[in-house]
Amino acid sequence: MTAAIAPTIHTVPSLPGKFWQWQGHDIYYVSAGVDTGRNDRPPLLLIHGFGASTDHWRKNIHELQTDFEVWAIDLLGFGRSAKPDQQYSGQLWRDQLHRFIQEVIGRPAVIAGNSLGGYASLCVAADHPESVAGVVLLNSAGPFQDGASVAKPNPLQAAIRQTIQTFMLQPFPSWLLFQYVRQRRNIRKTLRQVYVDQTAVTDQLIEDIRRPANDPGAARVFASVFKSPKGDSVDILLSRMSAPLLILWGEGDPWMDTRRRSEQFRQHYSQLKEYFLQAGHCPHDEVPQQVNQLMREWVLSL
Repeated sequence: MTAAIAPTIHTVPSLPGKFWQWQGHDIYYVSAGVDTGRNDRPPLLLIHGFGASTDHWRKNIHELQTDFEVWAIDLLGFGRSAKPDQQYSGQLWRDQLHRFIQEVIGRPAVIAGNSLGGYASLCVAADHPESVAGVVLLNSAGPFQDGASVAKPNPLQAAIRQTIQTFMLQPFPSWLLFQYVRQRRNIRKTLRQVYVDQTAVTDQLIEDIRRPANDPGAARVFASVFKSPKGDSVDILLSRMSAPLLILWGEGDPWMDTRRRSEQFRQHYSQLKEYFLQAGHCPHDEVPQQVNQLMREWVLSL
């Protein structure tokens, strides 16, 4: 009899989750390692980026549950969570995450966020320090309020930008764009652009991204990005934050200048640790074993 071949880290399955009620909406979450009695170390709360879900953290949960109580949550509007027709913002997700920590986890957590989830993590740490034992950012989104962002724009460029934004605010154009981007071939194309290791772009990953996009309300959530109110800039959030900070950069990210953003973070928050990894926009999914080890060592040092 041939021995079964152990699955690679890229093919580990997602764990089944549960639902929690928040503001009348179903919020999906996954937990692991909660029965290990690890009360001597903070729990971990993993927060996905735009268009992703708890599934995007399956490789990290798989390994980190050995050493920690691990939680992952679908932000309102994403994954298996409800997708109501309402205004979405960092403040909304801040309130959701804070209440989840208070009501479900029950003690301060280290919150780790990728991209949009990183910005939401900063919002929680800035405004609800009682819920946060530490912050881990992985290619975090969010603007800095620096000279470049307040400079007077070129009038023609400003007019073109405003025209595009106004057009995309209309329901039908935004719906058409959503129908395009949620197709499997376009999801695969986008992922191949933002992952350095192409072998990490599996059919399982594509399906994990595509499945929630078919839910009722998903198109409205997508459209809300274009009309979301502008929240606090990252430097303003950092000025209100006191938690330990670890930043993990996928240096091959085509969507952001990681070295420049590193300089900005250090300018506004010197008490941080950071590492640059050979990965793209989602290092936790592309090089999970490296990310898991760095997170493990840092959290245990707190």
